[in-house]
Amino acid sequence: MEPIMWLILLACFLVVEAITVGLTTIWFAGGALVAAIASGLGAGILTQWVLFLAISLVLLIFTRPLAVRYMNKGVPKTNVNSLIGERAVVIQKINNLEQSGQVRINDIEWMARTSSDEVTIPEHAIVTIEDVQGVKLIVKEETEGK
Repeated sequence: MEPIMWLILLACFLVVEAITVGLTTIWFAGGALVAAIASGLGAGILTQWVLFLAISLVLLIFTRPLAVRYMNKGVPKTNVNSLIGERAVVIQKINNLEQSGQVRINDIEWMARTSSDEVTIPEHAIVTIEDVQGVKLIVKEETEGK
């Protein structure tokens, strides 16, 4: 392939990336750039395709996790995910076996359960929200030392 074809492909990947802004095609743009350079240096078509695929794969595997972490840095959790780690007050005894339990947080009442069926949490206890499963908060009772 001529270097110009790889550069056109590179431009297409960059345009798609600019439109989506989701780190979807930037990895292939890097592969296309390396393939264009290889083509300009006289590499064969097979070498160009191998370089394109290898560089794209390497960029995808090794840089995507870093890029995603960097891009999501400082993004506040929203909705129910913002409750994880927060404290709540038990307004109805939490007992998984009896399928009972409610907590109040931010003036909203939530169904609550513990992560273990052996644990019960009395009314008026302070709990920490560990997880959200459907419409239930998974909580853990805070100890006196906290």
